[in-house]
Amino acid sequence: MEWYMYLAVIVAGLFAGFVNTLAGSGSLITLPLLMFLGLPANIANGTNRIGVFVQSAVSSLSFRQQKIFSFHDTVWMAVPAVAGSLAGSLLAVRINERIMELLIAGLLIFMFFVILYKPEKWLREHAVAISTKRRWWVIVLLFFIGVYGGFIQAGVGIFLLAALVLGAGEGLTKANAHKVLIVTLLTGIALFVFIISDQVKYMYGIVLAVGQGTGGWLASKVAVSWGPKVVRVVLLVAVMASALKLTGVLDLIVGLF
Repeated sequence: MEWYMYLAVIVAGLFAGFVNTLAGSGSLITLPLLMFLGLPANIANGTNRIGVFVQSAVSSLSFRQQKIFSFHDTVWMAVPAVAGSLAGSLLAVRINERIMELLIAGLLIFMFFVILYKPEKWLREHAVAISTKRRWWVIVLLFFIGVYGGFIQAGVGIFLLAALVLGAGEGLTKANAHKVLIVTLLTGIALFVFIISDQVKYMYGIVLAVGQGTGGWLASKVAVSWGPKVVRVVLLVAVMASALKLTGVLDLIVGLF
């Protein structure tokens, strides 16, 4: 790559890391960029995990230093998501990606209106108690979110936030902290699968990780200092932009200009 392309990748990573930590779908920025640089879709999908892993790990450490969560509290959420990620990454080359993208786009549009019209659930600071039966449903949901995360990554943060806020009853700030730790673990598993399958370009991934790690660290500070209202706004924008991108509407709009 030319020097200015390295700079472009770092800047894209910075923005993606920031959005990923506050909401999700930053991979909808980095995946197309990696493919634009000449990487095949499967290699771009694997390479992208390096940046996501570093960004999530940095964000997790920052949230932990700010005493937003404990690792012990996250175990019951992380285990099913990591198991799902292993299954999803192993199935990544066998599933029709376009069909999945359209299904996910439909779910994202639905989620946009849920977030918009149920502000009291997304703006609360403290967790609410949930029943044992409901917790089991959340565990099952987290497994399937993990499958999706292992398969394609883009948007997994949004679905994790929905499961943790609406399902597990957590406050948005703490849910964000749990989300990035879960993403760190499930991305680590998926990255390992892509590495042993020789579907990772390390130089691209490392450059991307520089930007995403920085963006993730900055976003973790914003999430705590500015609170759930700002996170909810970023989440709404990310959800709708993701849905438009996955359906092809965003590309059509850009093409008109």
